[in-house]
Amino acid sequence: MTRRTDAHPELLRTDVWAPFFSTWRVRTPERQRQTVETIARTWENRPWPADDLKSYHVYTGHDGSTLLHHSQWTSEGAYESFVKSHRQERVDEIDTAVPGIERLGLGRYRRYRSLTRDGGAAAVPGCVVIVDVAFEGPDPKRQRAWVDAVLDALASEPEPHPGGISAHFHLSTDGTRVLNYAEWESAGAHIDALAAPGDGVGSATARWERVQRWPGLRSSTVNRYDHALGLVPR
Repeated sequence: MTRRTDAHPELLRTDVWAPFFSTWRVRTPERQRQTVETIARTWENRPWPADDLKSYHVYTGHDGSTLLHHSQWTSEGAYESFVKSHRQERVDEIDTAVPGIERLGLGRYRRYRSLTRDGGAAAVPGCVVIVDVAFEGPDPKRQRAWVDAVLDALASEPEPHPGGISAHFHLSTDGTRVLNYAEWESAGAHIDALAAPGDGVGSATARWERVQRWPGLRSSTVNRYDHALGLVPR
């Protein structure tokens, strides 16, 4: 069966080889809440669909309009089997209860590297920040090199901002994007970090400038979310 949990996903688990992220636009905070509860009811009333799905989590965007979905699969093939046999009935029930949901696309990723502060594994995130970076065309080598450069800049940060718990860098399987799933103690801590001197959460150093001016870097967006729903097998 399916069980609801308040626990955040374990991003470092070794049995997840196909982490997926997607975004829905539902337009209002009221519809955010309604959709989350509908998802919970739809899933809790059905058996857990596959042993290969380790968890499914939903987050409400601070923009009051969007929902972030994160599912942890053992393989892409397991997800494709779910799509063929179980997904549509769930989608139909959700769309009947909350008409007009815009599904903005599914991103398929592999986790590449993670950075967790000392004691961060035990900290409960008060905010999840998603940094979505797009490059001009597929280049897996460039994806990895950019993440390596970010971690190098973080390691040499002269004035690290308080409040950051972890950063988990995911590479899209098509070679064009990097997604950083970052956990923070609170939204306020992240806002304060962005307000400090420098571009983004980093100081105005040569290493951060290199990251920001990386060849082929097309765009970078930052969005904050609250963990709203966790679903796991019973």
